[in-house]
Amino acid sequence: MTWRQRLSRWDVRSAPYLYISPFFLLFALVGLFPLLYTGWVALHKWSLIVGNQGFIGFGNFAYVLDQPRFWDGVVNTFSIFLLSSVPQVIAAIAIAAVLDANLRAKTFWRMGVLVPYVVAPVAVSLVFGQLFADQSGVINSLLGTSGVDPIGWHADRFASHVAIATMVNFRWTGYNALIFLAAMQAIPRDIIEAAVVDGANRWRTFIGVTVPLLRPTIIFVVITSTIGGLQIFDEPRMFDTFGLGGPDREWMTVTMYLYELGWAGQRNLGRSAAVAWLLFLIIVIFALLNFWITRRIASTDTRSKRKRVAR
Repeated sequence: MTWRQRLSRWDVRSAPYLYISPFFLLFALVGLFPLLYTGWVALHKWSLIVGNQGFIGFGNFAYVLDQPRFWDGVVNTFSIFLLSSVPQVIAAIAIAAVLDANLRAKTFWRMGVLVPYVVAPVAVSLVFGQLFADQSGVINSLLGTSGVDPIGWHADRFASHVAIATMVNFRWTGYNALIFLAAMQAIPRDIIEAAVVDGANRWRTFIGVTVPLLRPTIIFVVITSTIGGLQIFDEPRMFDTFGLGGPDREWMTVTMYLYELGWAGQRNLGRSAAVAWLLFLIIVIFALLNFWITRRIASTDTRSKRKRVAR
């Protein structure tokens, strides 16, 4: 082979790896290295002011797991996550279905649902903090006109979780709606028309045809919502002026506890890094659980298709 042929053969083999290498290089720089370095810090007594004070093994992990505040943060995080993710996915699918219909000024409405996403989280938290104020809030004023007693949004644990979940839903529902809208537009119209010809109404067509075809997108949105929901920080941090998660830590999340250990309170980066790694392991477990559920759903669909073909 001539050198030109060898160069061409090498180019064909190596070009795909060169095209994807920038992502992996960037990921190694801003993702993998900080993750490994955080694990190294978690194994040491590491102060924000003094620095590394020696290797202590899993002492930081033992300290964190023995703290009631850490488990309160875990419970609060999952509570806010469930209160935000489940209604968010349902509302996003409903909004996407409306945007997929024959509306006037489609571009305007599709751009409009994305406006809350581009608003700064701090601004959203400040506005909703006034809406959910305990004494002079708009929500309590409206409830008072209906004869309902005011709700202590900053005193009751569940009420504070509902308020923070409302902020999250306000910001992310439109974003997920556009993802579902793109998936709906990718569905062949022949399938929808066939269902209509068979006598199915709009609701039956949506539930029996559109939603099952959106299953891969729903799984994707659930996974991304899980990863983002377990790392929630901005909304609960700005829910009051103190930023500690309430007087009794009613809405303190895991990331807020991480911040308190590392910077706001003890300034112990080793314990803060241990919390970060525990949160990372929790996210990995949920990602593997979602992957397992996805495989089960895919295998179930394959078996049902084979049974239909056999019949």
